[in-house]
Parts: sequence; structure tokens; C-alpha cells
Amino acid sequence: MTGYVLKCLVCDREFPDTYTLTCPYGCQGLIRTRYAAKQIILRDEPGVFKYSDWLPVTGSIPTMAGPVCYKSKSLAYNLGLSDLWIVFSGYWPEKGAFAVSGSFKEFEAFPTMQRIAGKTKRVILVSSAGNTGRAFAEVSAQTGQPVIIVVPESARDRIFTTTPADDVMLITISGDYTDAIILGNRICSLPGVFPEGGAKNVARRDGMGTVMLAGTLAMGTIPDWYLQAVGSGTGGIAAYEASLRLIADGRFGSKMPRLLLFQNEPFIPIARAWQEGRREIKDADMPDAINSISQVYSEVLTNREPPYGITGGVYDTLMATKGIMGSVSSKNAREAGNLFYSCEGIDPDPAAAVCVAGLIQTLRSGIINQDEKILLNITGGGYEMGEKELPRYVKRSDMLVTKTTPFEEIVTAVQKWMKTYA
Repeated sequence: MTGYVLKCLVCDREFPDTYTLTCPYGCQGLIRTRYAAKQIILRDEPGVFKYSDWLPVTGSIPTMAGPVCYKSKSLAYNLGLSDLWIVFSGYWPEKGAFAVSGSFKEFEAFPTMQRIAGKTKRVILVSSAGNTGRAFAEVSAQTGQPVIIVVPESARDRIFTTTPADDVMLITISGDYTDAIILGNRICSLPGVFPEGGAKNVARRDGMGTVMLAGTLAMGTIPDWYLQAVGSGTGGIAAYEASLRLIADGRFGSKMPRLLLFQNEPFIPIARAWQEGRREIKDADMPDAINSISQVYSEVLTNREPPYGITGGVYDTLMATKGIMGSVSSKNAREAGNLFYSCEGIDPDPAAAVCVAGLIQTLRSGIINQDEKILLNITGGGYEMGEKELPRYVKRSDMLVTKTTPFEEIVTAVQKWMKTYA
């Protein structure tokens, strides 16, 4: 075997990668990468591609974007922690962090776009609440690879790049993130368009997994706790899968880190299902979803169809890691974000502020020992610095639709764009 193969978590069969998103034998579960390299060796590659031993790619894209891990002093002191490590994924040149979109979604976008190269001539489509779309737009702007991005109207101004995104078709829909996903799935039925894949995309999961790799390599050992705010929970799955590889590597310990994942109240479907011990998310877990989503501090944490109960999904990941699924209020998230800023000197993404609030809440409840090794995933930040130092081109919407817009109109617009750009 060279490089990697894909493996179905249901039937255990392995198969080559042709930008595969599901088991070719029809199983209903996630697929996972199995790499030839049992021990990871950092490569002399740019940014996130230094972890290419455990990324489903051949070759790389020039980028300086990659996770940066450091041991906290000020926030750790404020919280009474002796071994708090922060993985920062955003724009903070002083720390060597150059994700110019301000989000760890770049660590997913670059491997995904490189995974596509040479495997298909079809156009990729990404549905996003904002951060993922911005990351894919940035990669498209840098590489010229065409991409269709569908976002809710509220996220339109979040799609900005450091280079004009001439090869991006941006469609905005008056609705929420799930409405964008539904529309994106319909557009993927068109010839020549295919879905990026979300949680089913191994390049996205393994790209996010580089956060755990960066943290473990900086600490010299696998952490006791891994903390992240989640909307779909895919980042938690990625952290678990990376930990499996690190344990098999043999140099970083044999104990699986416990996952501590958080959602933003009042929209907490994963937290409700987990706390009741259910594998399925029900409609009752999302009462008055539209109103609940409007009240969250971080809109990117509002996925109504997360990969929770699927084999290899969030439920299985939490079970395997003896994990905990919690929730925090928007008020506490805002206050925690301000505390992080004052202590660490950089503005966190609202989703990262939710994670900091979760850490504070968990410490107060006594779940975490103050001397344990903690890896805090700050999934984005540095927007203030980026706005001052980087060029910013806000992508204009190519089409604004509603849930009642005739699909034929959307088809016509997409096909016309593809003739020009794809």
C-alpha cells in the first residue's frame, strides 16, 4: 500500500480513493482513511501540509495556514490551571498563525481542494454557515479552482478573501444553515456538480485532525482533555480519529483523550440527545429552531442535521472517549471571549468563545482536575488584526434566493456560471 486507502466502519472493507464519500458497497456509516505511515514525520511542506503523512492528498498547495499550539500563561493563571495548552487557528503572525480567513476551516479546505485535484473535473459545492464558505473561497481565490458556495443570507458578509474570488459562485438563501445545506444538496443533482461532503469527507476530518496532531506534538504527549465548541460535531470526530493514529504511533502515550464538546444555548440538539442517552436527534431537541438559532452567540454552531447517530459519528466518538457534551449561554460565551482577549491578547471567534466558556463552566463543576493536561481548540480568531493587515475582498452574491424560488431559475444560473468558470 502506498499513501492511504479508505475503510468502511460498518463492513471493514477497504477501497481506493476516487473522492469517495460513502462506502461503495452501500453501508450507512462514515468511511475512514488508513495511512501507510504508522508514525507521523513532519514534512518540509507549507502550512497544514507538513502533516501530509496523515492527510488524504498527493502533493500540496502553497499556504502558511496551519494550527499553532502554545502553553498558556495568562489564561491558565486566571483559571488556576497548570497545564493548559491552546491550539490557535486564525490570523496571529506573532504566534506564527497565518489562517487568513481567521478560521480552522482552512485546514479542511486546503486538503479537500488538493484531494480533488486529478480525481474529478466536476465542480465542488460547499454549503456553509460562513466560516467554511470563507475558507473555501480563500483557497479558490489562491488556486483558481472553481467552487460553488451556498450560505444563509445572514452569512453573506462573512465570505471575504485576501485575493478576489473570481472563480467562486456565491448563492445566498433567506434561511438558516440547514436551508443552505438542503439547497446545496439539490444543486448537487446537476451534472458536473458534486458535494464537498461535510463530515463524510475524509479530507475535511483529517484536516481538522491536524489540531490534535499539533497539540500532541507540542506537548510531547496526548492530552487528557480536548475541548471544542461544535455545530455538527465533526471536529470532535476528527480529534478522536487523529488520537487513534497517535496512539498507534506509539510515541505519545496510550490513553485516549476525553472529549469535552459544547453547544451554544438555546440551540443544543446534540447536547439534549446525548444527555438523555439517545443515539438519535429528535425534533423535540430543536424546539422553535428558528427562534433558538437567532439567539445564539455563534451562528456557525447551528447545524440541524449533524452527523450524530451515524456509525463513526458524534455519538460513537463520545462513547469511545468517555466524552462529555455540554452547553453554555450566549452571555457566558461573550464574557469568556472578553476574558480570553484580555488574557491572551487576541480576539477569538464567537465559536471559540463558546469553548472558553465551556472550559470555565467545567472547571467550576469540578469535572476537570486543575493539574490535568488540557488542549483548548480556539477554532478561529485574529479578525481585528486581519482586517488591519490583510487585503479584504467581500464576495458579492451571484444569486439571492428564497425557499420559494423556482429551482429551474437556480439551475439556469448555475449552468450559465459553469460554462464560464468551470
